[in-house]
Amino acid sequence: MVVAINRLEAVVRIMMNTVLRTGRSGVLNTARDLSCCIVTADAQLVVSAESIAVHVLRGPDLMAEAMMELHPDLRPGDAFLHNSPYHGNSHAADHTIMIPVFDGAGVHRFTVVSKTHQADCGSSQPTTYMASARDVYEEGALIFPAVKIQENYENCWDIIRMCRERIRVPDQWWGDFLASLGGARIGEREVTKIGEDIGWDALDGYVRGWLDYSEERMASVVGRLPRATVRASTAHDPIPQIPTGLPLSIEIAVDPDQGVIDVDLRDNIDCQPCGLNLSRGIAESCVLIGLFNSIGHQVPGNAGSFRRVRIQLRENCIAGGLKHPASCSAGTTNLAERLANLVQRAMADLGDGIGRAESGVNMPPAMGVLSGHDPRHGNAPFVNEIFMPAWTGGAGGPDADGWLTEGSACNGGALYRDSVEMAELHQPILIHEQRILPDTEGAGRRRGTPSGRVEYGPVGCDLTVVYCSDGRITPPMGARGGLPGGRAAEYRRLPSGELVELEFLWELLLEDGETVVSVTCGAGGYGPPAEREPARVQADLAEGWITRERAENVYRVVFDENGEVDLAATRVKRDGPSAAAPGRRT
Repeated sequence: MVVAINRLEAVVRIMMNTVLRTGRSGVLNTARDLSCCIVTADAQLVVSAESIAVHVLRGPDLMAEAMMELHPDLRPGDAFLHNSPYHGNSHAADHTIMIPVFDGAGVHRFTVVSKTHQADCGSSQPTTYMASARDVYEEGALIFPAVKIQENYENCWDIIRMCRERIRVPDQWWGDFLASLGGARIGEREVTKIGEDIGWDALDGYVRGWLDYSEERMASVVGRLPRATVRASTAHDPIPQIPTGLPLSIEIAVDPDQGVIDVDLRDNIDCQPCGLNLSRGIAESCVLIGLFNSIGHQVPGNAGSFRRVRIQLRENCIAGGLKHPASCSAGTTNLAERLANLVQRAMADLGDGIGRAESGVNMPPAMGVLSGHDPRHGNAPFVNEIFMPAWTGGAGGPDADGWLTEGSACNGGALYRDSVEMAELHQPILIHEQRILPDTEGAGRRRGTPSGRVEYGPVGCDLTVVYCSDGRITPPMGARGGLPGGRAAEYRRLPSGELVELEFLWELLLEDGETVVSVTCGAGGYGPPAEREPARVQADLAEGWITRERAENVYRVVFDENGEVDLAATRVKRDGPSAAAPGRRT
């Protein structure tokens, strides 16, 4: 069984490598905003390799169901373009190629899935995260609910012409489309080889055994948790359409006897007139992300382990009840991050050693969508998303400090960061600065990552930056006594050098000579800061992540005149005079 599953995982890695090496846009071949997976003929996720969790944990199964419902007569050579969030997908920017795989007798056995985030998907504004969209009509993206894009291995050119006429960078889209289609066709070929090699029925048996094993592992892990019901709430920052902000709450009930976790998202507001609503695929993926971040390090992430999680949604609810024509253009970032973070912070309430604090939230100009006309290439239009290294990072957990390049809870480090050189190559910009800001980490026994500061601007042209920054008012929170991470902020630097703080903006137009300064969120800490080992505090001080003042006042560590930790004085500062007694250690 293990050998068969490893072979399927190898197929997914081959698919992803194909897309990565042949994709044309920077969002694919630099940031790797792509995912591939394999689902069974009855739409159960089997393997997804190193994919982006919000893309694949839930969604491919729902999309495969939609494909089979809308096209009951599947045939070899078919391929489908699917990006409809109303039919299982995440959001419209995630163009997904789905190809059913058949055995020699024409029986549908598996479906291979290749999902690629587009730099442009035809939205009314030059962005794939149109948080300002009051509905799908204002969003304007082309929606393809499992539309047949190939039949008998031949392109359906009508659909391709529609995309090329509507998308601002048609040649770039065409290159990314071919990359995704090529990855899926290679997946089809390789899965067919495995089925023919070991026998299709045997392969089906191995897959069923793998899913059953995964369910048993999940049940075992849940069985060791305390029986409890925990509740938590948070809020996305106010946006122009919703000046009071977007509240979000969750209830999690753990039943260790049955090995089941129930998650209830129904007690949330209705879908709102903005692009931050969550589709079912996004919401359920975010719940699973938060749970796996909390307990599932040794549990396979597939349909088998998912059987032990029951998620309750409500139609027309902002948290997973997306109803047409509500928009979820920015659904994979802002509120999605809030939801995944909320789950892992709520799980921390079950006890020490469980859950995590909150990771940094999105989406600042440091990961904005940039567009304009490139003077280096005859003023040709460009659209691309950047992912700067100082974008944001991971939360503190029971065993480890936050991961600096995690990015956010929803992608878990699967999104790569742009190098300065590649970002400047893909679009006419100059990156002036990237650095970490001291004293912005969520302090804790295990600290979160600090905030970053990024400054960039156009070269020889105007530049449009579309973003929807969160965390200016409500920062990522700590867990179990940990402190919150630093807040976000944005500034425009004028040609004179003056910095002007920006109010909340959807779209920022920078003229040549101006720059945007993006201060990104830090992440929350786990456990009381005064429980952090003095040696770790000293190391953070040496790295420049914290100042001596913060080390002394927040972590309560005392240093001698040589800058070394005074352990005896630290014990007294943390625990009181009685801590100075012989034999006490910190």
